[in-house]
Amino acid sequence: MNDSPGRVSPGSASSGEQGAQVPRPAEPADQADSGSKWSSRQPPAGQWSAPSVPGPHGGGQAPPPTGPGWGGPGFQGGWGVPEAPKPGVIPLRPLSIGEILDGAVSTLRAHWRAVLALTIGIAVVAEAGNVLVLRYLLQNTTEIDRDADPEVAMEQAMDAMASYTAALGPMFLISLFATFLTTALMTVVISRSVLGRPVSLAEAWREARPRLPQLLAVTFIVPLTVAAVLAAGILPGALIGGAGGAALILLGVIAALPVALWLWVRFSLAPPALMLERQGVTEALRRSAKLVNGSWWRVLGVLLLTLLLTTIIKMVVNMPFGIAAIVFDGNGIADLSSTQFSGFGWTYLIITGVGAVIGSMITLPIAAGVNVLLYVDQRIRREGLDIELGRAAGLPGYGTTPPADTSGTR
Repeated sequence: MNDSPGRVSPGSASSGEQGAQVPRPAEPADQADSGSKWSSRQPPAGQWSAPSVPGPHGGGQAPPPTGPGWGGPGFQGGWGVPEAPKPGVIPLRPLSIGEILDGAVSTLRAHWRAVLALTIGIAVVAEAGNVLVLRYLLQNTTEIDRDADPEVAMEQAMDAMASYTAALGPMFLISLFATFLTTALMTVVISRSVLGRPVSLAEAWREARPRLPQLLAVTFIVPLTVAAVLAAGILPGALIGGAGGAALILLGVIAALPVALWLWVRFSLAPPALMLERQGVTEALRRSAKLVNGSWWRVLGVLLLTLLLTTIIKMVVNMPFGIAAIVFDGNGIADLSSTQFSGFGWTYLIITGVGAVIGSMITLPIAAGVNVLLYVDQRIRREGLDIELGRAAGLPGYGTTPPADTSGTR
């Protein structure tokens, strides 16, 4: 069955009214040029502005009328649910979680040249930066005396954790920058693939470039805000130190984690909203909060499932490279079991870095694609964006001019 009861693709007639056309509301004559604009409220692909006039179902337009018929052409399983048109990688109706993931993977397959050219450059630069961090910053940071008193050992452990955090900070920033570039270009690629249209890397860059400063701000504001909330929970215990400080850190993390998670989900759709609706930073954050409102748990589920999927893919890809790295250079790994970690060797870092590049080439576009398609799905559910997409794709029944009046003919 369809997971969106009552939604019928425009132009479909019920079996009780065979041969009749479903009337559609007329639009202003000056908006009839669908070749240059999506509709009276929707600019071209890559410029999806938010609807300015609310409809009866919360969006800019009401969903098309429904019919009770069973069977007939275009119906699935004989249950009277019309098959939604699919001009691109997704059907034009509310999406299931599986369809969102499949749409992201289908985009990677359909536009593999543009996606590969995009992700291979980003992945190589990002992983090269990570290798340098691991080689020069993440060494000589752990020194714990196992024979020390429990309180002294706890202080040493906290100092080691702080030094690791400081060393891994640059890796976090590198990851954010890679996410920023991937999101910018993949948003344009996804917006075209939804309509079944080709796009090159040069076209994606040309369209995304004017929005890069605002997207950079959003890309860093959201995770840094989440990190600040977590830091606020950890800081009091870290200042106190000792066993009491460790207990306070645990309580602070328990209190701060739900707030950080809520903020992460609430603003997760800000990047595609900023890119596709041509909004500012503050407006994009508000837009994301509006789209997520009432669907927080569903959005969280999609994001966590995507995180789990990409983590598994990275583990599967990195595993043979990690084994090969240990075989050729296992000295650094042996040091991990000692009280003094002297750092990774170049051989180990290069081999594992190659695996990380391959894993990032796969997971970066999938994660960005899911985020954009989740945004599209929320707008379809709330604002009838599927009608605008169908019009932009030039599908029959989605035109800007109303059908001829046949009420007086037999």
